[in-house]
Amino acid sequence: MRPDSQSVPSPDINPETAPIWKAAARGELALGYCASCAKYHHYPRSLCPFCHSERTELRMSQGKGTLYSFSTLHRVAEPYTLAWVTLEEGPSLLTNIVDADPATLNIGQNVHVVFIASENGTPVPMFTTASK
Repeated sequence: MRPDSQSVPSPDINPETAPIWKAAARGELALGYCASCAKYHHYPRSLCPFCHSERTELRMSQGKGTLYSFSTLHRVAEPYTLAWVTLEEGPSLLTNIVDADPATLNIGQNVHVVFIASENGTPVPMFTTASK
C-alpha cells in the first residue's frame, strides 16, 4: 500500500484514546507503560494487562521494531501488506507496511514508524522498512 493510493479510515477518538492520537499528531507513537511491573504494553489502557495495576502511563516509543509476520493481500484493487511488528520496547502490534515493495520484505527486517493521514486528517501510525 502506498500512502497516496488508498484512503486510511479515520480512527474513533474517545476520551481514553485522545492522548494517543494527540501524540500521533506530534509524530510520536504512544505506548502504555506500567510503573508497577515496568512493562510496556500496546494498546495503552488504564489497567496493566500484566499485573492489573492502575499505575499506567503513556510513554513515547522510539518507533523502531522488527517485522514478526506479514501478509500481502493481492486480490484487492490496491494491494496492501498487513504485519505484526515487534517494537524495541517489547510490545507487538498489528499494522500496515507502507511505501515498501512486498517482494523485499523479510521476517526479522528492521522497520520504523511513519504517520499516514487518515480520511479526516488524523495521523495513523504505520511502518516502513528502515532503509527508507
